This record gives sequence, C-alpha cells and structure tokens, in this order.
Amino acid sequence: MRVLAIVHEDHAGPGVFGEAIRERGTLEEWMVPTVAEPPGDPLGYDAVLVLGGAVNVDEGDAHPWLHAERAVLGELLERQVPLVGLCLGSQMVAQAAGAVPRRAPRPEIGWHTVELTEAGSDDPLLGPLGPSFEAFQWHSYEFPLPPGAVALARSEVCLQAARIGESAWAIQFHPEVTKADALHWTADFESDADAVRTGVDPTALALEIEAKIGAFNELGRSICRRWLDFAAARRR
Repeated sequence: MRVLAIVHEDHAGPGVFGEAIRERGTLEEWMVPTVAEPPGDPLGYDAVLVLGGAVNVDEGDAHPWLHAERAVLGELLERQVPLVGLCLGSQMVAQAAGAVPRRAPRPEIGWHTVELTEAGSDDPLLGPLGPSFEAFQWHSYEFPLPPGAVALARSEVCLQAARIGESAWAIQFHPEVTKADALHWTADFESDADAVRTGVDPTALALEIEAKIGAFNELGRSICRRWLDFAAARRR
C-alpha cells in the first residue's frame, strides 16, 4: 500500500498514523508550503492523509499554496481516492467538498469529550470508539457539514467528524498527534493568540498529555488501521 501525507509544518506530521501506515506499506510526505510538486501524482496513491497546521483555512491570500492544495483535494474527492483530513486538513477537505469553514464559537485546546452520532456509531473508522471518547484538540476554526455529507461526531463546541461521499473523512480532533508534538505545541503555546487569550496553562496541560497520550495514541492507530483496511478493500 502506498500512502501520501500532505504536511503543512514541522511538528504536525503523520505521527502515529505514520507508524500504522509504515507497518502496511510506504508513506511519502509532501510539505506543501515549501515544495511545489508532490513526490508522485496524488491520484496514483492508494490513500491520502491531510494533516494539521497553524495556518487558517481562509488565509489563502497570504498563503497561496492553500488554493493549490484545495484543487488537489477536489480532484481526490471526485476520483474517490480514500482520503482523511485531520484538523486543518479536515477543514481543507470539507472546503473542497463545498463547505465554508469558519471560526468556532470558542477554541478547543487540550482534552475534550467527543460523542458519536447515530450514523457515527456505524461508521467503519469511528464506530468502534463509541459512544464517546476523549480527544486531544488544538483548533480555533470549525467546518460545517458539507453538502451531502454525514455527521459522525460532535463536541460541545462543533462538528468533530464527517464522512464525505463513500471514501473521504474529515476529523477535527488530532488522533495522529504524538506526545512529542503535543508537548511541543504546549511549550510553544504563546505563538497561538487564541491559546494565550483563553488562558492555557502549559504546565497543567503537559501533565495531562503525559497521563493520557498513551491510550489516545492507541485510539489513533486503531482509526488509521481501519482506514487502511478500507483503502485496501477499495483496491480489490
């Protein structure tokens, strides 16, 4: 199996998804902000993973690569290449599917409860996690449900997951994040104006990460393995 990861910045890579992918095949990474061309034709991969980043989805004027990436995601959706977007990636995938991402009512930073919808309980990726679970989050934007998509999970603040068509998922939380990356974001919280404004306590959050990330990483690997199972079945 050959998978492409669309990456937006250092310390926001494929994480434990990368571990699960490499167990099954090859993972190639495309750092879109600095590398104009992907390592291969995105339509030629068995699956594509779109990761997070500090840039906001509506900042295309300042970051023109967002427009180019959105065009690629639109082609992937049209060709029904198995696709998962995480955090910023979820907003990008939803936008390519016709939604208009926006600022959430409030940021979600740290650990928050996610509850599956009725449809989510039957979803091949998220269903086994139900009826609810705690997820690590770091976002100030949200995506509304794209036309024709199915809502799979919600938090108190916003939609947390959706299935778009038969082969694409948008997931707002961070099932891929490693302990090292989560701790890096926490130590660097002052670079995020919303984290400062909402009063993130980096010491308390770091201790919570240390206590919870092991079990959460197993949850993330399980999501990725089920996605890879789905992608492998599509190849047959």
